[in-house]
Amino acid sequence: MKGLIVTADDFGAALDVNEAVEIAHQRGVLTTASLMVAGQAAADAVRRARRLPGLRVGLHLVLVEGAPLLPPEALAGLVDKAGRFRSDMARAATALFFSPRLRRRASAEVEAQFDAFAATGLRLDHVTVHKHYHLHPTVAGLVLAAGARHGLRSARVPLEPEGVLAAADPAYRPATPWLTGPWAALTAARFRAAGVHVPDHSFGLRWSGAMTAARLQGLVRRLPDGISEIFLHPAMGPAFPGSAPGYGYAAELDALLSGSVREAVAVAGARLGGFADFLGGGAHSSAPMAVVARS
Repeated sequence: MKGLIVTADDFGAALDVNEAVEIAHQRGVLTTASLMVAGQAAADAVRRARRLPGLRVGLHLVLVEGAPLLPPEALAGLVDKAGRFRSDMARAATALFFSPRLRRRASAEVEAQFDAFAATGLRLDHVTVHKHYHLHPTVAGLVLAAGARHGLRSARVPLEPEGVLAAADPAYRPATPWLTGPWAALTAARFRAAGVHVPDHSFGLRWSGAMTAARLQGLVRRLPDGISEIFLHPAMGPAFPGSAPGYGYAAELDALLSGSVREAVAVAGARLGGFADFLGGGAHSSAPMAVVARS
């Protein structure tokens, strides 16, 4: 069987993102979204999710390069002078590893974000982590600890086979998989050992912000057996508050709406759904979504 989860990250970051998520789910192949509970448009995202019962929603946990839920004074050492999480990820990761005080503060923030998601009343389909910061073993431990208290059953780990990427785009050149590959494998093994399901493959890291319709179609046509996730960052325009320079947000929305991509899903015989639909999360009683053409 080939199961396919198509996820939009940063749901709640901005109205431009929320609008794109709704359109991509209603008219395209998007099945899932990851909610930034501290995003400036989080309330709007929750309202949209409530009127889209087929959209599976998870928590997009943020500990770097974003806004926290807790006040800055409770997160000293984790946030900058503006009260936002640090962007120097490597140095922040080192500090977190060696400082029990910072770990306690980070743990409180992780718990607060899980609590905020629970307060929405939405079913927790999965957890993803901004910038894949849970490849840091300390962060992975914080996620698992809080997740155990909140019924976490499924999560993303960026297990991205290089061979599939190369086949999907003839112009692809291997980047530096040694930077993430071993950590991803270790993190996946740790999550699975804790009873948290992880898709067999997850695509989107190498082409983050550059998932064109051609690349998305190429991945779908070459899906390996098992459960695969493809994640994107759709938005209505090229720039909005908090947008990343150089990201092709509108192009990624176009990819999700592409007729050629819908056709590729059908040709591949893939079943569309959310994490819990395939991975035993039990959050949704329905079977995985059938492939349907949307106009």
